[in-house]
Amino acid sequence: MEIEQLETPFWQIMLPALVALVTVRWFYFKILRIAKEKNLVDNPDARKLQKEPVPVMGGIAVFFGVVCAILVGGVLIDVSRLLPAILGMVVLLYFGALDDVMGLSQITRLVAESLVVLGMIFGSGMCADSLYGMWGIGTFSWWIGIPLTVFACVGIINAINMVDGVNGLSSGLCLTCAGLFGVVFIKRADIANAMMAFAMMASLIPFLLHNVFGKSSRMFIGDAGTMIMGALMSWFMICLLSSDNIRLDSHFNPIALALAVLSVPVFDTLRVMTQRILHGISPFRADKTHLHHAFIEVGMSHSITALSEILIDCIIVLIWYLSYRMGASLETQFYVVLAAAIIFVWGTYLLLWYGSKDNRWGRTLQHLMPRTHLGHTAWWLRMQEMMDAPEAKAPDMQRKPKFNPTEDEKE
Repeated sequence: MEIEQLETPFWQIMLPALVALVTVRWFYFKILRIAKEKNLVDNPDARKLQKEPVPVMGGIAVFFGVVCAILVGGVLIDVSRLLPAILGMVVLLYFGALDDVMGLSQITRLVAESLVVLGMIFGSGMCADSLYGMWGIGTFSWWIGIPLTVFACVGIINAINMVDGVNGLSSGLCLTCAGLFGVVFIKRADIANAMMAFAMMASLIPFLLHNVFGKSSRMFIGDAGTMIMGALMSWFMICLLSSDNIRLDSHFNPIALALAVLSVPVFDTLRVMTQRILHGISPFRADKTHLHHAFIEVGMSHSITALSEILIDCIIVLIWYLSYRMGASLETQFYVVLAAAIIFVWGTYLLLWYGSKDNRWGRTLQHLMPRTHLGHTAWWLRMQEMMDAPEAKAPDMQRKPKFNPTEDEKE
């Protein structure tokens, strides 16, 4: 099936994204002050990399920006098909916020995520139910498609949550993935999903800047944020892989593309969980064996760690794109992405693991890594001052009570 021509003016896609950007920029400091006042913070421990408590409600600000963008977009285009995704994000925002505040068991999280994915499937009438001719397999039964989609989507949600370990990593990866998905949806004339993808991308920009450069204005995205980002990435995957949707052409392999776009969180999580199982521990038990931990172990800064993983993701997508443009078969595109992900994600981890030992490669890394720490540079300090300026000008959050109660009134 040939793609339809894009008839919707481009500004109708980008205006909601601009609304999302401005909304998050305005709302960010309000939710930051609430988090500080209510002590809604992520406290450091032996596993975490921060050295002091950090507010953890950034996901609410990002979600608010996406919702405002969709409200504006609804005036310009038909966004009714996005309802299952929006409701799924609402439910996971609730469970993620509960997890941030009081903690939830892994079983509770998995059940909630599975139910949300099922809701998106039956609410939209779509699931990953086709291999598009790869290995000679076309559309298959929903009895296979539904459990396959639930398994894949729950895996994506947890993968994004698990890579949320250094400043700017999960948000930077999801910002990149949303932009890539947005381009694909524009090519397919799927205006509603393109608008939501760019809205998510724009919503993450202010948060990312404060998360990376801010000091007093830094806020973590939290489980609420990673779960809504995971829900949206899962929705995009469902829309991309459903047999009801438009393909770019007969040589386009959407499965290879989806795998390439999500390669870093997915393949890093697969390696970590396999490694835990082989060591006889729960695959959901938190530790310091992720790719970003390996970067930090050899002395790389948080910001360059996040940038490195984003670049790895983009390189894998570029490799897929080159294979597609060169006319590779559907199977070859898939194998190319699989090989690239193994080489760049798993291979990088092995290189860093070897570099953490006392050897020539390790000494070379120890010599180079201090150069990645940019927090003392003049331009970085200027960025930090810009990010923290609104917080520095804010009135003292420790407001005095309206009256001084007596001992009887206190009782």
